[in-house]
Amino acid sequence: MKYWWTRPLVRLLAALALPLAVPGIITSMIWALPGDPAEIICPPELCAGTSALAARWNLDGGPWKFYSGWVESAVHGEFGNSWRYLTGLPVGDLLVGAVPTTAILLAAGMVPVVVAAIAGASGRVPNKVAPLFGVFGLVPAVVLALLMAAVVELRLGAESFDAEGERLRILAGALVLGFADGAFSDTLAGVGALFAGERKQRYVQIAQLRGERPLANMLPNLTPTLVGQMRARTLQLLSGTVVVEVVLRIDGVGDLLWNGTLLQDFGVVIAAATTYAMFSAVLLAFQAFIEVAVALWVRRAPGLVGRSSRALTAEAGSAA
Repeated sequence: MKYWWTRPLVRLLAALALPLAVPGIITSMIWALPGDPAEIICPPELCAGTSALAARWNLDGGPWKFYSGWVESAVHGEFGNSWRYLTGLPVGDLLVGAVPTTAILLAAGMVPVVVAAIAGASGRVPNKVAPLFGVFGLVPAVVLALLMAAVVELRLGAESFDAEGERLRILAGALVLGFADGAFSDTLAGVGALFAGERKQRYVQIAQLRGERPLANMLPNLTPTLVGQMRARTLQLLSGTVVVEVVLRIDGVGDLLWNGTLLQDFGVVIAAATTYAMFSAVLLAFQAFIEVAVALWVRRAPGLVGRSSRALTAEAGSAA
């Protein structure tokens, strides 16, 4: 493909733009609401000195001033203070505690997905067993999360918020993310279908005649597609962390986003939503890097590829 670099370039540009676009969209939504933003967040009948609050929250100079000021501060690690959720508390302090929790939850939830990908790639899952995972995957995340929350409460009771309770909640949330909404079953089916189709290719069949493992031959060709599938699955789990954290009362970024939205604390909302955008941007950049690395690897040794193909064909002919 002549312009092979266009797709990873688009992904990289999207990764750079996403953390800037999300706070811009939220800023537009704030000013799209009818009325003055400061009065919407804190009505005059409840707050005295609304103009002073507007200046304090940087809402007195219009959307561009607010957006540019927030981005400039965020670049330097400053995300402002909470407006209503925990009034006056630096949002950065909230994120310091929330981001690791969400990252651990997401990483634990990815374990079943990775296992499903490995099982699908190996093709060793019996056809009679795969539909059972599909049926289990029909359970919505919110339903399974409510069930897990009930289990945690019944098991630990008043102690469900101590250190052991927090670990159990994260484990329960990881199980919800890994199996609900078809995360495990769809990964198993998708990766399985991808590798099953590739096994029918002639180069794989020739490699088998040489006594080589099919997986080792298929993986370089399928890596970009496989990374794309896993990125999509990770984003599914990332969005599911909001539901899981709210239902299981896990103090993560999703819980911050939910409570900030309920309380119209846009200082918290922008920071939490941008954190999710950063997660997504990292995934996009990683996929672009893998696509570039594979493309360059293929183009650096075309002679070797050609000689290998001719050798494989000759060996297949002699074996026949």
